[in-house]
Amino acid sequence: MVAVKRILMLLALCCATLPYALAREGTIRIITEEFPPYNYTDPRTGKITGFSTEVVEAVLAEIGLKGEIQSLPWARAYEYVQANEGVLIYSIGRNAQRDRLFKWVGVIAPTHYYLFSLPERNLKFERLEEAMAYQIATVNEDVGEQYLVSKGFVKGGNLQSSVKYELNYAKLRAGRVDLWIMTDLVAVYLARQAGDDPERMLARSFRIHDLGDDGYYMAFGAKTPDALVERFRAGLETIRRNGTYEALKRKWM
Repeated sequence: MVAVKRILMLLALCCATLPYALAREGTIRIITEEFPPYNYTDPRTGKITGFSTEVVEAVLAEIGLKGEIQSLPWARAYEYVQANEGVLIYSIGRNAQRDRLFKWVGVIAPTHYYLFSLPERNLKFERLEEAMAYQIATVNEDVGEQYLVSKGFVKGGNLQSSVKYELNYAKLRAGRVDLWIMTDLVAVYLARQAGDDPERMLARSFRIHDLGDDGYYMAFGAKTPDALVERFRAGLETIRRNGTYEALKRKWM
């Protein structure tokens, strides 16, 4: 029995140290989610692509590392990176709640958040508090949901939480929610993917200026050694200086 316990402890230790061990050997584990067009799995190739993905890949090439990118539901990705050292996550919004939980490499993509509605509803708000009387689609533990909860909105009350962003557009389109909190680029992309004209289907009811206007980040969990974080920061700064970042931005945006 003692031998079995020792084996289990060794396995657990190996699993915990694997991500950073991979980084030392030239490969790093990277976690993201399905969040097009920033990061998503191309159905034609099965490869994870998108603007943020290509920025991350450019940084990896600059610093001489390889990446193993995996797409997970956001809540799982968010928890996994916090629990393991040497694992990178992107595209992640930064807020006060998250600040101490991660080591932030830097901004990799621009973003602007809105509460979207259907144009025929004619919903316009001067203050965020006015939206509390309505049902809002969110994604579990994403930065939009965390922001609204911090402002007094309630999951299971006026927030309808799901695990996929495209489900929330479907809810809004079908009238199952009144509003949808989402960054502008993703909302437009998902509407087009559904075969709709975003200008006809999406109304910007309220601009959330204090959420995400600095952009999406790449980050490591707080357990990650500073040397690895600094290596990525230097790579990101280099691709910004040498024009690689701007070229990718023109390609995707």
